Amino acid sequence: MTIRFENGMVVTLGPENRVLWNASVVTEGEQIVAVGHATEMERQFPNAERVDCQGKIILPGFICAHHHFYSALARGMRIPGEPAANFIEILERLWWKVDRALDEEDILLSAQIPLIECIRNGTTTVIDHHASPSASDGSLDLIEQAVRQAGLRACLCYEVSDRNIKGEGIRENKRFIKKIGTGDGQIAAMMGLHASFTLSDETIETCVGIAQDAGLGCHIHVAEDLADREDSLAKYGMPTVHRLHKLNVTGPHSIFVHCVHIDDDEIGVLAETNTIVVHNPESNMNNAVGVTRLLDLLRRGVLVGLGTDGMSSDMLAQMRSAYLLHRLANRDPRVAFVEAPQLLLYNNPEIAERLFGLRLGEIAPGRPADLAILDYHPPTPLTEDNFLGHLIFGLVDAVVDTTVCRGQILMKNKHILTLDEERIAARARERAPKMWERLQGLS
Repeated sequence: MTIRFENGMVVTLGPENRVLWNASVVTEGEQIVAVGHATEMERQFPNAERVDCQGKIILPGFICAHHHFYSALARGMRIPGEPAANFIEILERLWWKVDRALDEEDILLSAQIPLIECIRNGTTTVIDHHASPSASDGSLDLIEQAVRQAGLRACLCYEVSDRNIKGEGIRENKRFIKKIGTGDGQIAAMMGLHASFTLSDETIETCVGIAQDAGLGCHIHVAEDLADREDSLAKYGMPTVHRLHKLNVTGPHSIFVHCVHIDDDEIGVLAETNTIVVHNPESNMNNAVGVTRLLDLLRRGVLVGLGTDGMSSDMLAQMRSAYLLHRLANRDPRVAFVEAPQLLLYNNPEIAERLFGLRLGEIAPGRPADLAILDYHPPTPLTEDNFLGHLIFGLVDAVVDTTVCRGQILMKNKHILTLDEERIAARARERAPKMWERLQGLS
């Protein structure tokens, strides 16, 4: 099917970003086939289905480089016991109980809810990190089912850890990697690992072997809290990145999430090995773990992307959080205006290309037809030169009207077409209290 998204403001992004007023994007199947002035596109493609984008801005679909779908049913839950005083207590009292309390239906609902929110926020590609120790077998298939039904793209993995049973999750991750192989452009796979402080050398070596045999990388939390660094120093005589590098976890297809507590030498290792880092500013602030050395990482040439860590599925909000956080942390109003958007608009597409083999993040002929179309009437001139100012101070508050992934319209006029939001939310409201009750009984 050929579709003409017409009469909008098109921001192409890519290496030569252009802002085109009264323009159209034409898609055919899963690809963009033309971009240009609305009148010319109508002349070239007169029989295309029309979607009017008057008063809207057309952007490439957003990418989330680190998510946790499984956290969705914890929303609004009262955490049992005294408030957690540090990051380890947050894990022990909340997240390590949430993941153990999930059953198969919870896993499916926990994927569907954030996928709905992804569609609502124009997020068309997600790199997810899953854990459900009480229902691990087949869990990635349930998430895959939800992603395909939603119509989005996702790279999935299972979080291997030794904290409950040694090597828990290896079997599920290995099975799913074998099933997915190099992916089909919609679903990709990685080897998931929790963090250095919950993994033995033996478990890490097994996981790395599986990933390398499949030509894939590892997706792991790294030095999110100081406790991870201190654990590695105490047990192995080296900081976290050095330990993981020694065990061959680093590399251009591996994602090191957070990297808050790392030193200059570790940044050098990340740069030399071309390892991906993903920054999650809202999560870091929420957990009070510290501030990633974003500017230092970028200066050294590390590919740093942007994720939500399960906090939300709104990538524009994460971008602005990064912008504000790093201006404050550096006490310098000259920084982050370019760097924060860079993570979302340019670095995340480069990360996705490594995992999916597709060049996302640009509106151009031959590129995948992934679009986020937002209501936006610019109150001042909007050009290539001032687009970032509109992005940070205007578009961050704009509402997504239409979301397109792989050429399929997933939401139109703010109505989601692929998932029954009302039914899913109602079922989740029934299931969540039961999960909370099971959680209360876990030690």
